[in-house]
Amino acid sequence: MSNGLFGSLNIPTKRQIFVSYHHSNDQWYYDEFSRIFNDTYDVIQDNSLERVIDSDDPDYVMRRIRENYITGTSCTILLCGAETSQRKYVDWEIKATLDKNHGLIGINLPSSISSGNGIMVPDRFNDNYHSGYAVWMQWQELTSHSLTQSIEIANSKSTSLINNTRQMRRRNG
Repeated sequence: MSNGLFGSLNIPTKRQIFVSYHHSNDQWYYDEFSRIFNDTYDVIQDNSLERVIDSDDPDYVMRRIRENYITGTSCTILLCGAETSQRKYVDWEIKATLDKNHGLIGINLPSSISSGNGIMVPDRFNDNYHSGYAVWMQWQELTSHSLTQSIEIANSKSTSLINNTRQMRRRNG
């Protein structure tokens, strides 16, 4: 009886989000993020693409990232720690996100490193932050409300702001 009392209830589905990060250095932050937001979002991660996808063929890896991790999500959350900017798979995950016109949010972790020009983030993320497409937030300010708000803002950005012209990173820094 689908048209009865319960048929009219709209039960919200959990939004799926992809989380990109440097596994060796920032696993604790991912685990904490996942613990905090597990009830609110379906948190998808790549289980370290270097181990899962055993290939040096960038086209093949990009297709696998898009098909197995990015497709079906609404945005990508980038956890930016000390060495995140130097990871080729992080760059490829950002590229795949932008190829799909998904929202992009960077979260500055307490472990991040500052240079004379500010926080070190992946170049592709930086391009899109400066174009107005990517959203930036601080780990210390992360709450369910602030993340939900940031996801909505990221998903409402005009795709005309996307800057995805940079060459793909070929190796880790």
